[in-house]
Amino acid sequence: MIDKSLVDEVLSRTSIEAVISPYVTLKRAGSTLKGLCPFHSERTPSFVVYPGDNSFYCFGCGAGGDAITFLKKAENMNFEDAVEVLAKRAGIPFVRSDSGADTPRFDRNRILELNREAARYFHARLFDNTPAAAAARAYFTEKRGLSLSVIKHFGLGFAPYDPRGFVSYFKGLGYREDELVAAFLCGKSEKNGELYQSFRDRVIFPIIDVAGNVIAFGGRVLDSSPQKYKNSSDTPVFKKSKNLYALNFARQSCAERLILCEGYMDVIAMHSAGFTNAVATLGTAITPEQARLISHYTKRVILSYDSDEAGQKATARAISLLEPVGLSVSVLHINGAKDPDEYIRKFGADAFRSLLDKSLSKFEFNLDKVLSRHNIEVPQEKIAAAAELCRVISGVYSEAERDIYISEVSKRLGIDPAGIRNDVLREMQRRAKRDKQESLEAIRQNTAGYGDRINPDRARDPLLSNCENTVLSLLLLYPAHRDAAKRPEIALTEDDFFTGLGKRIFAFIRDHYTAEGPDTAALNELFTDEEIGRMTEIRVSRMELTDNGDAVFKESVEALRRAMQQKRLAEQSTTLSGLEALVQAMREREGNKQKNEE
Repeated sequence: MIDKSLVDEVLSRTSIEAVISPYVTLKRAGSTLKGLCPFHSERTPSFVVYPGDNSFYCFGCGAGGDAITFLKKAENMNFEDAVEVLAKRAGIPFVRSDSGADTPRFDRNRILELNREAARYFHARLFDNTPAAAAARAYFTEKRGLSLSVIKHFGLGFAPYDPRGFVSYFKGLGYREDELVAAFLCGKSEKNGELYQSFRDRVIFPIIDVAGNVIAFGGRVLDSSPQKYKNSSDTPVFKKSKNLYALNFARQSCAERLILCEGYMDVIAMHSAGFTNAVATLGTAITPEQARLISHYTKRVILSYDSDEAGQKATARAISLLEPVGLSVSVLHINGAKDPDEYIRKFGADAFRSLLDKSLSKFEFNLDKVLSRHNIEVPQEKIAAAAELCRVISGVYSEAERDIYISEVSKRLGIDPAGIRNDVLREMQRRAKRDKQESLEAIRQNTAGYGDRINPDRARDPLLSNCENTVLSLLLLYPAHRDAAKRPEIALTEDDFFTGLGKRIFAFIRDHYTAEGPDTAALNELFTDEEIGRMTEIRVSRMELTDNGDAVFKESVEALRRAMQQKRLAEQSTTLSGLEALVQAMREREGNKQKNEE
């Protein structure tokens, strides 16, 4: 779909360091740059950028590739959109082409423009002179106490039920039916193929990204329907696991601390009261991508979730995702109201600010949670609570911090701190032993290739797969070896490789590599992002080695061919043994049959 020369020009004029720097804090490490991976949670940097060949690889999660691959993963873009963004950055003219496409390709800019028009439509409908619009306005102004300025600030709206009028309106603006479906503004009936509104009889909350684009919508019913909220599904411009509601506003004032809420109205109520550093997840529990996104804007997060059992679980999950990306986390404890919205309306902004300042640390949250489940007046219950809290403390790295927690538990439970300290140390030893066993097992599983979703054939013969990777790494790194592979004395083919992925990588190298490098357009068409990451892993695994000359390449090819020959002979032997056993069984069956007849 995109000319190879254009992609090559875009990549040659793009600094991968400049593309990645807004997402990752990079530090120089020799000829490379290192940082915390933006695609998985980690405390020790395993994400490496190679400026020399404009690539990246994460030794923790296996993500890897070039600037296009990075932008695709970081912004949930398809290949064409990522190339367009990088082309514009480099000042290169970019023209889209849909020729030859069997399936619709959606222009990202058109979907964004469609969403903006939809936001205007919903906002205008909120002020229609109809009973339904009046009920929607009453929900915002009377039930929730929002001013018209706040309604305008957040672009709140209303979606009346009018399927024909809704579709006709947007068709009149020049948008196609498939674009309305792709943007999740409409669905298509399987019975008659007609479009229906995705949002109807709901107040609307536009979701806006940090660039000011309307990327999705949330809708809330006005009655007692069980499904109160409905949110846009993933679209060409939106992935709910990678966005946060109101971050477009909060990013300006959340450097000191950010408040993470469960719902739209909590966020709006906080912003209305002057707490403009509040955001919310989009109808789901917090995701690792959202945790990493938050870490780009702040160092401290206050969790403002419900205090019921579901809220407690959501809080625990959020802590487990936010802390590994370097965020300090505390928990808001609300008394006298069911949520921040109600608390602010009942007690005012100053009281809520005081509440934020008194938010609980992670340990205080866990301490209260454990003590709420046990009656410590009963000896057995006290023992159970102490054991649970010792397990919590054993996971704390800082010795000084552990001592503080041990002292607090000692006071709350009335137990000698020396006893608690001994129990914590025993739990730490058990934890260390368990972690070591799990680490060794993970290494064993990885070495054996078990659970390898990207290249499942590897588990059949890990040693042969390693021989294959050595040859592939040399081919990926050096044009001279790619040329040598075509000569009659070597003449590599797919049959020389063991795994299905290895065969495909070799075919790609043979057909789509030049001295300048790969055809990136073909690469993204023929391989998934995960497979591109594996190709990057294979390549970088050889980069630090100095002995990569012709002799090493020939020896590696010969070693691969010997290993493949041995594999084939072993399989043939197994097959012959199986046939011999079958023939012997048939002979015995015939002999038994004759005896029975006699």
